[in-house]
Amino acid sequence: MSDLAPLLEAFFTERLIGQREASRHTIAAYRDAFCLLLRFAQQRTGRAPHQLALEDLDAALIGAFLNHLETERGATVRTRNARLTAIRSLFRFAAYRHPEHAAVIQRVLAIPPKRTDKVLVTYLTEQEAAALLAAPDRSTRIGRRDHALLLLALETGLRVSELTGLTCQAVQLGTGAHVRCTGKGRKERITPLRREARAVLRAWLDERGGTAGDPLFPGPNGGQLSRDAVRRLVERHIAVATAACPSLGTKDVTPHTLRHTCAMNLLRHGVDAATIALWLGHEDVRTTYSVYLHADLALKEAAISTPTWRSRRPRSPRPRHRAPAQAGTGPPTRCSPSWKACEYAALTNTLPAAAQPLADLAPHIRARRIRSPGGLRVPGAVAGPGDGPAPPGAGVFDGAAVLAAPVRPPHGEHRAGR
Repeated sequence: MSDLAPLLEAFFTERLIGQREASRHTIAAYRDAFCLLLRFAQQRTGRAPHQLALEDLDAALIGAFLNHLETERGATVRTRNARLTAIRSLFRFAAYRHPEHAAVIQRVLAIPPKRTDKVLVTYLTEQEAAALLAAPDRSTRIGRRDHALLLLALETGLRVSELTGLTCQAVQLGTGAHVRCTGKGRKERITPLRREARAVLRAWLDERGGTAGDPLFPGPNGGQLSRDAVRRLVERHIAVATAACPSLGTKDVTPHTLRHTCAMNLLRHGVDAATIALWLGHEDVRTTYSVYLHADLALKEAAISTPTWRSRRPRSPRPRHRAPAQAGTGPPTRCSPSWKACEYAALTNTLPAAAQPLADLAPHIRARRIRSPGGLRVPGAVAGPGDGPAPPGAGVFDGAAVLAAPVRPPHGEHRAGR
């Protein structure tokens, strides 16, 4: 007996079920990956699956198998990477049980996943969703079942595995009607139901009958619908709805498209991304932001058509430095930055002849004092406008007081002598 058969058995029973306690969906996905790999290895080597050894599954054969999935089976890059994930998990488990094949295991684990393009999600508009809901023939039992399934998928955004795993007791139609499901990552969540969905599901449950643990949407034999059955169901009704809504023919509609449609419908009605993430059962809210906020062109058009600021008339820039006003060129005004110089210049025109040599001090006058370039302080200077009531005799320039005033040294010289 080869070493590959007991290795595969131990991987499923001990690793996935015993240690990891993986879900049935994970176990089924890994099972399908290894079934495809063993069939491909039989075609390449000519050996039956029970005759294959671990060294037969080398890096060259694994690489050819991944190319076979894309070229001949038409698998997408995401499916190819999912198969590679299952193979690498097996070889990591084999590294501790068969160290004699460490070189083969190392080369297989070095195979990198292929990068994928991030494309916009496909979703249905309101008209397309209405055409899809009108497609099933509700005069038959199968048509009424399909209509209830499509309506529930569009309103709640459940995954295919969550839809097929629903039981009759998962639907509560009393006060606070909702549907309870266990989704990806074993997270249980509840999703509210609107009035139309409540009416349709109540009618279907009355017709469905059965016990609380029976599947909500049974197949022909009374068991759960498979994923392929739901996919064929959607494709069949899309073909019928395309006649009423031709835009459906340009889209690749899958059961997961109904989940995207639910999210985009919530987003268009103003629901924030955090609530949508809780509604859909996303592990991280960044997934919601990266997938759905970039998909709706109408939201972007509304963002650029509605101004978020008030348009203002542009103002001419103010000069940082203003030229000093010329004396006597205009009437003194308080709004002018040089109003004091204008008023003092007008004052010097009325001085007596003996005081005219002191007229050069007028541009250096500040409020309540005059300072000459040499540091001469002039007592009794006339205050400028706005400085309070003028003292008596303020209209007469006292030249004698100026000449009798002691001379103060320039600023800083008295400190230097200390």
